[in-house]
Amino acid sequence: MELASFGGGCFWCMEPPFLRIDGVISSVPGYMGGEVPNPSYEQVCSGSTGHVEIVQVAFEPPCTYEDLLEVFWRNVDPTDDGGQFADRGNQYRPVIFFHNDVQQQLAEKSRNRMADRGLFKEPIRVAIEPASAFYKAEEYHCNYAEKNPLHYQNYKVGSGRHAFLKQHWDDKSS
Repeated sequence: MELASFGGGCFWCMEPPFLRIDGVISSVPGYMGGEVPNPSYEQVCSGSTGHVEIVQVAFEPPCTYEDLLEVFWRNVDPTDDGGQFADRGNQYRPVIFFHNDVQQQLAEKSRNRMADRGLFKEPIRVAIEPASAFYKAEEYHCNYAEKNPLHYQNYKVGSGRHAFLKQHWDDKSS
């Protein structure tokens, strides 16, 4: 089993797409990249801890890290490093946290391929950083889309994420 960690705005919206992939064991919302041990949701949302809302994905074959990178790209606005959609601030920025040298190399190649595709008018601004301590989010955030389908769908549409993904990826997005 391997781990992959991705920040792409609200973790409620980033968790479900990964769970659809054969070989994904779990997609867990949490926090990474900050300096405060075991931060709360409220602390992270305030922007005062340095953490990013992320999902940490546990996977095994047939799933590959490259498969997960493709899911990541199709679920974020890679040109917006000031947050994602309605969620603004460093805690919502798009970032790929790598767990080893191979993941770093694959993430960088993937980002270069995304830039070369020319799908976006603005440059790709997704950070690629080493993984650090992962703090699982409070239980009420886990499987949020499944537990609260109506609120999740309203949030996804209301935040602008759904329209953006549909515009850029058509039916290939989450």
